[in-house]
Amino acid sequence: PTSAVPPRQSSQYGSCSLRRMSVMEALELLDQLVDESDPDVDFPNSYHAYQTAEGIRRAHPDKDWFHLVGLLHDLGKVLALFGEPQ
Repeated sequence: PTSAVPPRQSSQYGSCSLRRMSVMEALELLDQLVDESDPDVDFPNSYHAYQTAEGIRRAHPDKDWFHLVGLLHDLGKVLALFGEPQ
């Protein structure tokens, strides 16, 4: 089977030793990033995460796991602050 993560990235980030942070810290860190897919948005990236989670909660109140996925879906973008491309 082929890994979806390139070997270099797996060895670099797989141990999660680059930086330790809570989910809330990662959400706050997202606010330092200008998202290339939405460069002219006037609100913080964390706001998008909360909007997404809340929209999913309203549409699917019985799927708490899905609310969490909505909140976390862009957290990988913080890697751009460490030199990875968006």
